[in-house]
Amino acid sequence: MIDRSQQVAARVFAITTLVALVLIMVAFSRWYAPFLVWEHDAETARNYAANEHLVHFYIASAVIYGMATMMVLVALYVVFRPISRGLALFAALTRLVYVAMWFAGLLDLFNALRIMGGHEYLRVLEPERLQALAGLQVASGWDAYYIGLTCYATASVVFSYLFFKSHYIPRVLGLFGIVASLFEGVCGFVYLVDRSFGAIVSVNWYEMPVMLFEVAASIWILVRGLRVPAEKAVAAGE
Repeated sequence: MIDRSQQVAARVFAITTLVALVLIMVAFSRWYAPFLVWEHDAETARNYAANEHLVHFYIASAVIYGMATMMVLVALYVVFRPISRGLALFAALTRLVYVAMWFAGLLDLFNALRIMGGHEYLRVLEPERLQALAGLQVASGWDAYYIGLTCYATASVVFSYLFFKSHYIPRVLGLFGIVASLFEGVCGFVYLVDRSFGAIVSVNWYEMPVMLFEVAASIWILVRGLRVPAEKAVAAGE
């Protein structure tokens, strides 16, 4: 039996997920990616400093995305609490770690901009050292992100399993979510261990399958809502 709070939470999940994904994809592509130089963190920091006003637009968008992610994890907890309170809580807390790492990465980006800005207490350092120090902050932000990504994938595995188990969406879609999340988690973890893995499987692909799953699940919920097959509903009432 699905109660009204679950249906409302499911729609909150779907709408927030779609809006947040559009926001962060636009912000990343317009105000972050154009200045990013892979494997050259110091040069990336210099580019960010030269376009600081645009990078601040990205940071503002990223803060909203982080808050939206917290809304999503709460919504999913409400949806799956009747199925398995323990698993739903574990997944929500694990995704909360991702949010913490996300904001930590943004703080590192702020620090990189501050260092490149040459504040008075940093004028004792030469420009080359400042740029190297700012690059270190950029690299630290990426490390935090990939730690968080591993946690995000772990939570997604659990939430996808609960979708699969509950029959709230087609089971084939839930199974795809499990596989996509495992792929994301393994790639993110291996990349943390060895950065050269990025040359084998591009970092651009790590998140794509999970994003496709989340978009598909969100659209399904908005169109059909949460559904339990008739045979499941009858069995639950016996």
